[in-house]
Amino acid sequence: MSFAIKEIQTKPYEGQKPGTSGLRKRVKVFQQENYTENFVQAIFDAIDAKDATIVVGGDGRFFSEEAVQIILKIGSANGVGKFIIGKDGILSTPAASNVIRKYKAYGGILLTASHNPGGPNNDFGIKYNVENGGPAPENVTNKIFEKTKTIEKYKVIDAPALDLSKIGDFFFGPSKVSIIDSVHDYTLLLESIFDFPLIKSFLDAHKSDFRVLFDGLHGVTGPYAKAIFVDKLGLPETSIQNCVPLPDFGGGHPDPNLTYAHSLVEVVEKDNIHFGAASDGDGDRNMIYGKGAFVTPSDSVAIIAHWADSIPYFKKTGVKGLARSMPTSKAIDLVAKKKGVECFEVPTGWKFFGNLMDADRLSICGEESFGTGSDHIREKDGVWAVVAWLNIIAAANVQSPPQVVGIKELLYAHYDTYGRSFFSRYDYEEVSSEGANRLVALLNEAIKTGSLANTVHAAKTTGGSFTVSTTYNFEYKDPIDHSVSSNQGQVITFSDGSRVVFRLSGTGSQGATVRLYVERYVPPEAGAKELHRDTAEGLKGLIEVALEISKLKEFLGRDEPTVIT
Repeated sequence: MSFAIKEIQTKPYEGQKPGTSGLRKRVKVFQQENYTENFVQAIFDAIDAKDATIVVGGDGRFFSEEAVQIILKIGSANGVGKFIIGKDGILSTPAASNVIRKYKAYGGILLTASHNPGGPNNDFGIKYNVENGGPAPENVTNKIFEKTKTIEKYKVIDAPALDLSKIGDFFFGPSKVSIIDSVHDYTLLLESIFDFPLIKSFLDAHKSDFRVLFDGLHGVTGPYAKAIFVDKLGLPETSIQNCVPLPDFGGGHPDPNLTYAHSLVEVVEKDNIHFGAASDGDGDRNMIYGKGAFVTPSDSVAIIAHWADSIPYFKKTGVKGLARSMPTSKAIDLVAKKKGVECFEVPTGWKFFGNLMDADRLSICGEESFGTGSDHIREKDGVWAVVAWLNIIAAANVQSPPQVVGIKELLYAHYDTYGRSFFSRYDYEEVSSEGANRLVALLNEAIKTGSLANTVHAAKTTGGSFTVSTTYNFEYKDPIDHSVSSNQGQVITFSDGSRVVFRLSGTGSQGATVRLYVERYVPPEAGAKELHRDTAEGLKGLIEVALEISKLKEFLGRDEPTVIT
């Protein structure tokens, strides 16, 4: 049976350059005539998916339904042999990575802007993942971008919209379509990784003195949370909240940090919840937070690495290596040294971890931006990290005294063993691009001339001073594909081992975002009083010096950051 293929004339749009996080713009930009169609056609022009299998899904944000139908029409017209689509077009980013790998798909198109707000006046995104389940590398995204600059037409199948609400096998034009349960394959994956019987036994035994609360922030992870925490681990329905995915995330900001996940923080503190966790819009980020105990993402990945032997997956595979993004604190480096395994410092972007995983040199990794994961897939994985913590806590309590070992006890034990990397990030969102570029230019000039070397900067509010040791712009030479990534962030190190990092972020949809990272290491011999103090107190002087050196407030016109984590 033949199907009519229409060719629609179009013209290029400027600025359709995707990063590893895809193309992110306001919804209204994607709704422009032929804007989405142009980008989707450019993907198929760049990847040659004729007769191939393509996975499609996303976080269900506003405009997702329309985008899935556009992908179907254009993909089928370009010869895609089969689509695998999450029911209702829904797949978390980690679940999509798993589906691509499990069913040996050619790649996947993910509809998400991750942790950015959704709704008709907010953000949308389209991202292409390759056959290993991870974000497309630069050689692919650059090819897509080049296609967007010269596009003259796109092709569509003349067919009615496909009903995405029914699980099963169908045809769309000449293409086969499998609509799958969005949650099933991912739940099976986690059951193969973690000790679910041990976790369930611990939770059953401590129903009164260890309460759990997971907050989906009305993102994609709600159904996954219900399947895992309620159906599999037997927790009550009250242990999950905001777990109905909404196109606008309930009007909130689906970013699991202390500022935007206030719905979790408030309930945890008010109701004395022992273990709280949240995930973001597309499910690849996480936050761990218990009563009076916030776990920084840097500490979280280090603790998971330290306790890896308690997780069945790593008992079987071993820990091949550890890694972190450059801005992330060096807490995991100390674990790697103790375990005698490689530790990698890579630029921000999960594709760099993927290269190491594919080469069998990396098992556990993390980014300070609330992304944690392992080589089970090729994306960061929020729910995986939450279950990892539950597995670790259950294991830690097997031989514990009557008092329950929880988040705070694990944190303090880790600091007493390795010391503590006090760490914080200041985000200045949607600031003037001109001001941000002037800040970066100032730092680059200081790096080029060495003008900051050996300069001493007083911390007026706390006393003492910081002496600059080195300044550099981080560059990474990938040990696997030998690619070089330059200009990945300006770094200032101090003689006491402290450091500050400045980065311009590309994950927003408009304006510029400047991120300031501050890290100060305190060794274990400093004692509990110093190791267990408040983060803000431990970093106050260093932050003051960082702001002074960079003239950040002057350039950005902001007295306070948008978000502190």
